[in-house]
Amino acid sequence: MGSLSPPELPVIDISKENLKPGTSSWLSTCKDVMYALEEYGCFVAVYDKVPLTLHNDLFSTLKDLFDLPLETKRKNVSDLPYYGYVGNQPFIPSLYEGMGIDNAITLEGTEDFANTMWPGGNDHFCKTVLSYSTLVSELEQMVVRMVFESYGVYQHHDSHKDSTTYLFRMMKYRGPEKNEANVGGDAHTDKSFITVLHQNHVSGLQVKSKDGQWMGFKPSPSSFIVMAGDALLGWSNDRINAPFHRVVMSESEPRYSVGLFSFIKGINQSS
Repeated sequence: MGSLSPPELPVIDISKENLKPGTSSWLSTCKDVMYALEEYGCFVAVYDKVPLTLHNDLFSTLKDLFDLPLETKRKNVSDLPYYGYVGNQPFIPSLYEGMGIDNAITLEGTEDFANTMWPGGNDHFCKTVLSYSTLVSELEQMVVRMVFESYGVYQHHDSHKDSTTYLFRMMKYRGPEKNEANVGGDAHTDKSFITVLHQNHVSGLQVKSKDGQWMGFKPSPSSFIVMAGDALLGWSNDRINAPFHRVVMSESEPRYSVGLFSFIKGINQSS
């Protein structure tokens, strides 16, 4: 017998023109989304609402951001874990650098961050991040609505939406040095309700299946990883899976990625 093919992440088209609540297309997509979240804890959303020009602008902006001096990047501080700068220390480069913007779907949130990083702010950065995070929050809100409808609790959807806050996290992973084996971060689950991940063309993300196999992902500008976090796992009484995931770098080119993390205000943000 031939060997079994490794599992793959489900791919769901969220860009259908007729994807409206109550339609047959909506109901069918809801079933696909719920199966993916309950069995895998995540799926690849095909979502074309983010223009290619915005995708390119975003990752060009990220490169400029991470090229700033370390002392500047370390000004991104927060009392909440992983909301501020994480990564390199003086003379000690690490695999991973990350920075965070609280309330990134507001102009105030993006401007506060930009004013910390650049004297006089950075209008292009603010416009790019705000446009991107707003569009991706619409994807997150669509998935949340599908979850609430599928579990018969849509009457609580509006109050949940009103209590949602977003963290926008920007990340850079270096590739292995010459004569260095593949490098990677620790496997973990997210504390969020839902995480939406997006990246440049460099692969590296792996998601762990229920049976312990690691599933890779081939990125594209219209592909977004929608992932359940620990808060959604708890909210669903463990019906939805919050998967372990990690980044393993085998290419020398840096991997840039962004994550929009949704939280219920005051819950799990400090865990």
